Amino acid sequence: MKKNSLLLCCFAATFVFVGCTKKENAKPALDTANMDTTVKPGVDFFEYANGTWMKNTKMPEDKSRYGSFDILAEENDLLVKKIFDEAATKTDAPKGSNWQKVGDFFTSGMDTTQIDKQGFDPIKPELNLIASITNTDQLLKAISELQKEYIAPLFIPVAGQDNKKADTIIVNLYSDGLGLPDRDYYFNKDERTVEIRKQYVDHIKNMFALIGITPDEAQKAADQIMTLETELANVTFTRVESRDPYKTYNKVSIEQMQQLAPSFKWNEYFTNLGIEVPKDFVIDNPNFYKEANKMIDYLSIDAWKNYLTWNVLNRYASFLSQNFDNEHFDFYGRKLSGIEVQRPRWQRVSSTANFTIGELVGQIFVEENFPPEAKQKMVDLIGNLKLSFKDRIENLTWMSDSTKAKAIDKLQSMVVKVGYPDKWKDYSSLDIERGSYANNIRNAAKFRFKENMDKLGKPVDRTEWEMTPQTVNAYYNPLMNEIVFPAGILQPPFFNKDADDAVNYGAIGVVIGHEMTHGFDDQGRNYDKNGNLSDWWTKDDATKFNELTQALVNQFDRFVAIDSMHVNGKLTLGENIADYGGLTISYHAFQKSLAGKATPQPIDGFTANQRFFLSYANVWRQIIRDKELMRRVKEDVHSPGRFRVNGALFNIPEFYEAFNISPNDPLYIAPENRAKIW
Repeated sequence: MKKNSLLLCCFAATFVFVGCTKKENAKPALDTANMDTTVKPGVDFFEYANGTWMKNTKMPEDKSRYGSFDILAEENDLLVKKIFDEAATKTDAPKGSNWQKVGDFFTSGMDTTQIDKQGFDPIKPELNLIASITNTDQLLKAISELQKEYIAPLFIPVAGQDNKKADTIIVNLYSDGLGLPDRDYYFNKDERTVEIRKQYVDHIKNMFALIGITPDEAQKAADQIMTLETELANVTFTRVESRDPYKTYNKVSIEQMQQLAPSFKWNEYFTNLGIEVPKDFVIDNPNFYKEANKMIDYLSIDAWKNYLTWNVLNRYASFLSQNFDNEHFDFYGRKLSGIEVQRPRWQRVSSTANFTIGELVGQIFVEENFPPEAKQKMVDLIGNLKLSFKDRIENLTWMSDSTKAKAIDKLQSMVVKVGYPDKWKDYSSLDIERGSYANNIRNAAKFRFKENMDKLGKPVDRTEWEMTPQTVNAYYNPLMNEIVFPAGILQPPFFNKDADDAVNYGAIGVVIGHEMTHGFDDQGRNYDKNGNLSDWWTKDDATKFNELTQALVNQFDRFVAIDSMHVNGKLTLGENIADYGGLTISYHAFQKSLAGKATPQPIDGFTANQRFFLSYANVWRQIIRDKELMRRVKEDVHSPGRFRVNGALFNIPEFYEAFNISPNDPLYIAPENRAKIW
C-alpha cells in the first residue's frame, strides 16, 4: 500500500523481526577494533570510525546492503523464528486465536510443496475477473475490486486524517500504478536506466509467459504495459514534488472530481469500495487523474486488461510457485539491487507475516522479549531530550518570539509512544488457514483494507501505531504530532543499558532528537501542534528557515555517491535536517546530564565527547552494493550512510573541537557556511 510520505518520517529504511532481548551483551559498547585510525577524522570520518569493519566484512549474498541495522536484525531474527516455529507446532491452538493465526500463516508460507503444486491457481479469481472485462464500466469496477486487495492500478484509496483538519478521517486518493520504483526510471537516458527499462519489459513478458500466454502475445502485452506506465509516469510527481504537503493536498467535491475525470463514475466507484459516497475527499495530483481519464478513453480495453493482469502478477508473484517467485526476484532483487541470492525462505515468510499480521506477532513477541524497565528508561531519556530542544528553541537568534512560543507549544504537546501499543488491533474477523499462502495474503489485504475504510465517520484513533513493536525503526507522525519508538530499536547499537552515557546519547539520543526534529523540518514545520497543515510561522521566520536549510541542500548536492551520481539535497533535506537536529539536541542534552558531575574519564583513549560522535557514526556503519546505491540515490529520502556521517557531523562545532578538525582537512566547512538551524 502506498503511504503518504508525510505520515511516516522514519529514522531509516524499515527493518523488522527485532526486539529487546534478555541476553547479556558481552560486546564493548564502542568497539575501537572497527575503526581505521590511519584515516584522519577530517578526511573521512565515516572511514575513520568504521573503516576496519568495512574492510573485514563481506557482503552477504542475500543482501544489497549490510550494516548495523542488518546485524541487529540477524542477531534477533531467531527470536522471532522461535515464535513462528512454536506457533506452527500448535496444531491444537483454538481456531481464531493468535497462536492459530500466526502458526497457520507461517506454515502456509513455508509449505513450498503445496505452493508449487498450486502454481498460479490462487490468483485465478482476479485473472478471471479481468478476462471478463468488455467495456469501460467493467474495467473501472475491476479496478475498485483489486484495490480492496491493496493492488494499486492507477491509484490507491486510503482513509486517513485530513491534513487541514487532523481530527477528521477522510478519503485520500494517492496516485500510483507504476511497476518501476520511481517515475524517473521511465525517462532517464543514462546507460543503466535504459538497460533497466529493457530488462523490465523482458520481466513482464516472462511473467505473462508463466500464465500460459504465447511469446508473441506476452511481448505485445509487455510493450503495451510499458507504454501505459510511461504515460502515467509523465504526470506523476517527482519525489521532491511529493514532499510538498501543500502541493499534494487538493480537496475536491464529488462533483468537482466528476468534472476533472468524467470517464470515472465516481459515485459507483466509492459504492463498489463498500463505503458511503463522500461529499469531498483529497487527491494528491489533479493532473494525474485528468490524464488517467484521457487514457481510459483512448487506450484499448485489451491494453487495460493486460495492465491490470500485470498489477495482479506483480503483487502476488512472491507468494506463488517457485517459477513466479524466482522471476520476480531476478528483476527486483538481482537486476535492480544487485542481490545475488534470495534470503532464506523462513526469513521472507517471517517478514511478510510481520507486515501482514504484525501486531498478532507483536503481542506474543513483547510478552517474551520486552522488559518493562526499558520503556521507562526511554520515557525518561525522551523527557531530557525535550528539555534540551526547548532550550535550543528559546536561544535561537533567527526566530521571532511569537514563532518560538508556538514551536515550544508544539514540542511540549508532542505525544510519546514507546515499545508497543496500549491497545492491540483486533484480528478476530481475519480468516487464516494452512491451505494456501496466497489466499492468506489476499484475506489479510482485504481485512486491512476494510479495517482502514471502517475508520471513516469515526473519531481519530490516537492509540494506533504505524509500525509493529518488533520493527527496528522510529518515526514522527505530523498529523498526530507524535514520536514513536518500537521495542525493536531499544537495544544495541542504539540503546545499551551497560554503555556509558556518551554512547547512548550518541545513538538512541540522536534517534530521539531526530524524530523530534521531524516536527520542525521542511515538511513537519508546516503542521501545528494539533497536526493541522497550517502556516503558523511568521513570513520572516519561514524565509529565514528556508535560507538556513539551503546550506544543507548545497552541502549534500555536492556529495558524489557513485560515479557521476550526486546525492539529491532537496529530496533528502527532511532527513538531513533531522540528523543535524538530532545530533545538536542530543549532544546538548548529554552535556546537561554532566552538570555537577565529575568529568567522565576517557575510555579506550577516547573522551566522552569523542565517544558520542563515534557512537553516532557506528549507527550508520554499512557496506552497500553499487546497484543498490544507485537505486537509493534516486528513490530514498535518506542520504546514504556515509554522508549521514560525513554530512551531518561537519555542521556541529563541538565535533570540530573533539577531533581537532582543521581548515586544511577536506571535509572542513567554514563556520559561515555551516548549517545553523536548531
